[in-house]
Amino acid sequence: MPKTVERVAVLDRTKEPGASGEPLLLDVQSALYDAETRPLVIGGRYGLGSKDVTPDQILGVYSHLTSSKPKSRFTIGIIDDVTHLSIPSVGSKDLTNKQTFQCKFFGFGSDGTVGANKAAIKIIGDHTDLNVQGYFSYDSKKSGGLTISHLRFGENRIRSAYLISEPNFVSCSSASYVTQYDLLKGLKPGGTFLLNTVWNEDKLERHLPAQMKRNLAEKNIQFYTINAIKIAANAGLGRRMNTVMQTAFFKLTSILPFEEAFQALKDSAVRTYGKKDMRLAEKNIRAMDDTLAHLKKIEIPSSWKNSEIENVPQDADKPAYVSRILEPVNRLEGDSLSVGALIENGMVDGSYPQGTAAYEKRGIALEVPEWVSDNCTMCNECAFVCPHAAIRPVLVNEAEKEAAPAGFITREMRGKDGLGYRIQVSPLDCTGCNLCAHACPAKDKALVMKPFEEMEEKEADNWSYAVTVTPKPNPGKKETLPGSQFEQPLLEFSGACAGCGETPYVKLLTQLFGDRMMIANATGCSSIWGASAPATPYTVNQDGHGPAWANSLLEDNAEYGFGMHLANKTLREALAHEVDVVLEQNEVSENLHVALSNWRDGMHESEGTRERAEDLQLALLAEMDGHAELEALYAKRDLFLKRSQWMIGGDGWAYDIGFGGIDHVLASGEDVNMLVMDNEVYSNTGGQSSKATPMSALAKFASSGKRMGKKDLGFMAMSYGNVYVAQVAMGANKKQLMKAFLEAEKFDGPSLIIAYTPCITHGISAGMKTMLTETDLAVSCGYWNLYRYNPDLIEKGKNPMVMDFKNQISTSSMTF
Repeated sequence: MPKTVERVAVLDRTKEPGASGEPLLLDVQSALYDAETRPLVIGGRYGLGSKDVTPDQILGVYSHLTSSKPKSRFTIGIIDDVTHLSIPSVGSKDLTNKQTFQCKFFGFGSDGTVGANKAAIKIIGDHTDLNVQGYFSYDSKKSGGLTISHLRFGENRIRSAYLISEPNFVSCSSASYVTQYDLLKGLKPGGTFLLNTVWNEDKLERHLPAQMKRNLAEKNIQFYTINAIKIAANAGLGRRMNTVMQTAFFKLTSILPFEEAFQALKDSAVRTYGKKDMRLAEKNIRAMDDTLAHLKKIEIPSSWKNSEIENVPQDADKPAYVSRILEPVNRLEGDSLSVGALIENGMVDGSYPQGTAAYEKRGIALEVPEWVSDNCTMCNECAFVCPHAAIRPVLVNEAEKEAAPAGFITREMRGKDGLGYRIQVSPLDCTGCNLCAHACPAKDKALVMKPFEEMEEKEADNWSYAVTVTPKPNPGKKETLPGSQFEQPLLEFSGACAGCGETPYVKLLTQLFGDRMMIANATGCSSIWGASAPATPYTVNQDGHGPAWANSLLEDNAEYGFGMHLANKTLREALAHEVDVVLEQNEVSENLHVALSNWRDGMHESEGTRERAEDLQLALLAEMDGHAELEALYAKRDLFLKRSQWMIGGDGWAYDIGFGGIDHVLASGEDVNMLVMDNEVYSNTGGQSSKATPMSALAKFASSGKRMGKKDLGFMAMSYGNVYVAQVAMGANKKQLMKAFLEAEKFDGPSLIIAYTPCITHGISAGMKTMLTETDLAVSCGYWNLYRYNPDLIEKGKNPMVMDFKNQISTSSMTF
């Protein structure tokens, strides 16, 4: 080290509570302790919580080193207004050479934007002498979330931080983003903005935010639109519009002579798709040709410079957490939140307010179902299968009918005089997966898919009204398919993929047991859609009751949930002892004595547990004043309810990494429940083979076909003899699914339910809208067996194994 060095800043990407400094800092201090020259050594933290480190933060460190009294410990990249250890950034975030062309692409997860941009980098790298750089960031949603591609091209060597803050070109693949994100932030004057939209000039005038209009006009932005979805659909590509947007990018940027780029794009399509199916390559080429005819330049009116930015009044009913934490984070402004703001809004212990996903309103669907009331059979199957709880049956009384919006059409509810029935969809929460329309059993469909813009205008107010009507007693039986859907789903509007096969199962669980559920969730897809920070889709009912949810690792989730169960069991056993003491003293009224006795006799029974708990609370309230033992019982009223303990996860957890823990918990004989959502691969990490992957299947780590057969998890669990085991498939037999859930929860012992779960990683050719059909095919061809193994039947002298699919195999395995 040069002798002229007077001050040294050491940056650690870690935080070591209790230590005098972080590891690298302490090592450097120790190394320099006996040095001839002993410079001042200070230590800072950076990049915690996966925060990106930008050039202005590093410049801030140098600036801080030159201050008169630098802090001995500091942090960069955050605003710490509590301990005041953060230091400010200095200068520009973008030190990129001015000759380098920079591009940002705001994509829609699974629309092919990221893949197209990787292909664009390769094309430009192969056909020019330009240096190229690409970086891709993603939000915490599944397919359908936000992706941002950062691309740079230039003659000089690119040594820039990956994130682009001053692009020359911005592309947006979803018109819904214009109100959610500041798409034009940093776009250079004279730059280019490409928007995929169905809007014409009149609708652009109406829908574009005022701030965006002003930026477009003041910066003289070259504004282009294209209806990429329509072009892709006409070419037979469905929603994958990447080819269209990629072609438009090359046309507008001139990084390559367009004719050369156009031919390279077509050659790339043949190489990429031709090996699988030449028809797919031809569809992409058709979309490229169609792009050129539909790319439209928008002449920006001079009046846009004077667009008035309205101050939107704050919704008084909106929780502070939503407006101060959730909305800024979802706008990609989370880095601007201070430590103080996090503390003020309760983000100190890893817990999140429930029901916050209901405020996100992403509006990502292309089409939304419209209810045709005359065709409806009131079966509620549409609500049953909806992965996002975005379509529901609604019951209204006469007064609510009269107060409803004009388009709020209802039908008379069968058997319930005076109640109106309606199927209501939330356009802004629907993902457009089409499952509800496919599931509708009516000969003339009661649900017809219509364009999002049309349905938002027609149904947004209806949904807002529907969620305000008073809850009605269930007109049917909660244990039946139609009746279950009159129960509020306590899992709603998750970030799961459109057509997800997992969430319908968990949503149904919350409708049956959600007011008393405790969920231990194994890391995987269900932890992503179940807790996409800062929102959670798990919510509460009108009484404030809902699932308690926590996430653990693949290797120990069963033990984690087992610990929850044992802790609750221990507390309730102690409470039971206190109840026994009060009953033995026999100094309470007959009413309270009955309530205590009923609770004590049924404390381990699920059926009626809510009623017994509420009866006991009321009886205690009536006579506990001045009675220490009764007051102590009332203070523990949260324990009156029998909890329904569930461990939930995928096949990577159950068949592979967490199998040892699952086996241990099943062998314990304790009253816990497990739901395994079996999609037969590690879907959350890209489709790697698991022990649930069937023989000969192609998957990552099994590219030539898996050589070993699938583990029979159900058979292994049945070998204990005292475990309830079921295999279910929603699309094949919904009634059997209901029976399995109800029997498993009622069973006094461990239960294991294995649910067949089609996934987007399977690459189903017809798309996830056929998820239910795919499930039915798996059963009808004999691949997936439906059964229930109930040890309780042995005591009744019956065969514990019930095969629920007894029909002759009706589908060939090749069709499946």
